[in-house]
Amino acid sequence: MEQKIKDFTSGPILGPLLAFSMPILLALFLQALYGAVDLLIVGKYALAQDVSGVAVGSQMMLTITNLVSSFAMGTTILLGQNIGAGNRQAGGRIIGTSIIMFLLVGLLLTVLTPLLSGTLASLMNAPAEAFDETSRYIAICGLGSIMIVAYNVLGSIMRGLGDSKTPLMTVAIASACNIFGDLFLVAGLHMGASGAAIATVASQTISVLISLAVLRRRSLPFDFSKRDIRIESLITRKIIRFGTPIALQDLLVGLSFLVILAIVNTLGLIASAGVGVAEKVCGFIMLIPGAFMQAMSTYVAQNHGAGRNERAEQGLKIAILVSTSFGLVMFYLSFFHGDLLCSIFARDKDVIAAGFDYLKAYGIDCLLTCFLFCFIGFFNGLGETRFVMIQGIAAAFLIRIPVAWWMSRTTGRLFYIGLGIPCATVVQILACSLFYRRVKKRTTNKT
Repeated sequence: MEQKIKDFTSGPILGPLLAFSMPILLALFLQALYGAVDLLIVGKYALAQDVSGVAVGSQMMLTITNLVSSFAMGTTILLGQNIGAGNRQAGGRIIGTSIIMFLLVGLLLTVLTPLLSGTLASLMNAPAEAFDETSRYIAICGLGSIMIVAYNVLGSIMRGLGDSKTPLMTVAIASACNIFGDLFLVAGLHMGASGAAIATVASQTISVLISLAVLRRRSLPFDFSKRDIRIESLITRKIIRFGTPIALQDLLVGLSFLVILAIVNTLGLIASAGVGVAEKVCGFIMLIPGAFMQAMSTYVAQNHGAGRNERAEQGLKIAILVSTSFGLVMFYLSFFHGDLLCSIFARDKDVIAAGFDYLKAYGIDCLLTCFLFCFIGFFNGLGETRFVMIQGIAAAFLIRIPVAWWMSRTTGRLFYIGLGIPCATVVQILACSLFYRRVKKRTTNKT
């Protein structure tokens, strides 16, 4: 049966956009369960050093995963723009080129990450009591990097086609396998952080294999054969042009959060574990704006390819309104009831209190990312990924890190250290607003 491409270039906006966003949201939610379930079960059945090891190690692996996912956005954007322009014949060549490109990336990460696990743990200033657990967690998860890449490439291809349900199915399988693996290895065999890492890698492998088997039975809406699995220089350059700025931005922004975690790690084991727990909670809090960002990228790419930029702008406004309504709820929960959220992942009262203090700063950021993430998705869909990179990197290293470092030296309180995050977001929103006016003026002059 031929897979139907979702067309965003005509008809209602809100209904199709929400219908496309919801599977992405659920997929992101289940993907966040990877590290969250690890931390939840380790927090209940292991020691504080295992909690810190999983918290620090999973943050490092999350940075690597986001790097791959962001680079794969180049495929999503290129597919979406070609579909919007009616050039579906290029689809097979885009997919074939992406497969080869990301296979090489996956192999490189699979080799390098385990070899550098100790160095990465050192760079993170992992507490001495948890250094070995952190290093082992990174090394074991690094061996599964090829599966991380495979999942993200499959997801980027499907979202470029307007299909958000297949990635949901993929991550649902992985989450179910991961929960079972954690219960068996951590709760049952008491393997701590290492058991959580093994469960993560095993679940990713099973998920990718099953997903490939399912996809082989489906027909794409264009011709695709083994002949298409090769590098085409023009397509490669376009994927790199779109994907590299996004990946570089997410890498450096991710590194900025790792730097903040490294700053916090100097404050001791409780602070390290508390922020690690808070980061897991934040992973869920930021799912809704993240889902709208990905949905906007596909929606805008199709409309931009079809020359319907006014419709793309209408979608941006609608996405901001809907995302903001959810953001208010997330602010309330994290700012006033963050202790309950943190208690899901930890039982130590001091760790919960530290996580709650840090989480309040993220609560403020919830009110801001609704705007920022929709803007980023909009600009990605237009192919303006260079601007996305510049504003993200500038805010991270000129605002987020300096504020966190200064607060760590003057107050030592986690809430004030975390304020570097919303401060950076405010600057990013201002930059996006100014650039939006420039883009709108440019498109108006063309018409």
